[in-house]
Amino acid sequence: MRKLQPVVTWAFADRAGPPLAREFVPLLAGIAAGGSLAAAARSLGLSYRGAWGVLEAAERSTGATFVVLERGRGSRLSPLGERLVAADAAAQQLLVTNAGALRVPLRHALPMQAMASTLRVAASHDMALAALRAQWRGQHGVELEFHGSSESLALYVSGEVDIAGFHVGGRDSLLVSMLRPSRDQPVRFLRRSQGLILPRGNPRRVKALSDVAAKRLRFVNRQPGSGTRLLLDRLLAQGGLRPADVEGYANEEFTHLAVAATIAAGKADAGVGLEAAAREFGLTFVPLVREDYLFVCRKRAFRSPRVMAFCTLLADAATRAAVDRLPGYTLDDPGTPRELARRADGRNVLL
Repeated sequence: MRKLQPVVTWAFADRAGPPLAREFVPLLAGIAAGGSLAAAARSLGLSYRGAWGVLEAAERSTGATFVVLERGRGSRLSPLGERLVAADAAAQQLLVTNAGALRVPLRHALPMQAMASTLRVAASHDMALAALRAQWRGQHGVELEFHGSSESLALYVSGEVDIAGFHVGGRDSLLVSMLRPSRDQPVRFLRRSQGLILPRGNPRRVKALSDVAAKRLRFVNRQPGSGTRLLLDRLLAQGGLRPADVEGYANEEFTHLAVAATIAAGKADAGVGLEAAAREFGLTFVPLVREDYLFVCRKRAFRSPRVMAFCTLLADAATRAAVDRLPGYTLDDPGTPRELARRADGRNVLL
């Protein structure tokens, strides 16, 4: 079921006028993390010229300075810019905390023909999908929204979306346990490399996750429910470590690029994320796992025209081009089914 939900925008409280661009505050946050307007633009998928235009328009309409540009030293936020980023984070957290009460279901708001033509997809954040999302929406009627892997699967299981995207580092996991072999059909998409993202040159000589704990490095984590957070917890347990052994375990970012930007800005010494995100910021990458990114749909819908068209998208030329540009990525027979079975002990396993 599709739902409306509120979003945070910023506008003058004492006079009429259009709000600031939706990209403006995320752009400020990216500058704070990476110390560079160019890096912030890349993390949002904007051109440098486009990012400069967003910043210039906001400062012109408000008459205020949010960013200080220093020759040879990159960019930094002004005190006002820092205050706006902090206020935006607080507002976003209020929306997350009250999301259930604030979302409005559209049970009968759309004509049945429009509902049938739109494919609703909830997916864990992925850099290839981020590059494809606008094209998929505009040209193919795929409404893709990013959530953590756990939340994406929960939305799918509850029937609020048609397809969920998630990633796993093995044949079985807590995420796979949310599925039912009799009901659900996993679909292959790609494989990607996850590991430790470290400062350029790896000055602390980190070789393994255990070094992060032993050297008391400042860590930046992903949010609870994300596939990467689940991966980290599994790797810690396998190494005999606890979350409390990792300094900064509670410091959270919501995308792989945000983790990399935080490390590039010198605000953390290590994080777990995609090789492609590390390379985007010129950082050191130490591989830990090769993981599968999958989609899942109802078995009864797998051969339907909408789902088959989606499976075709997973293997088309635009998708291949987006994946080929990303270090650590390879397609894995995209759009074809993968078997899900239940073992004798009652646990699900991907075959």
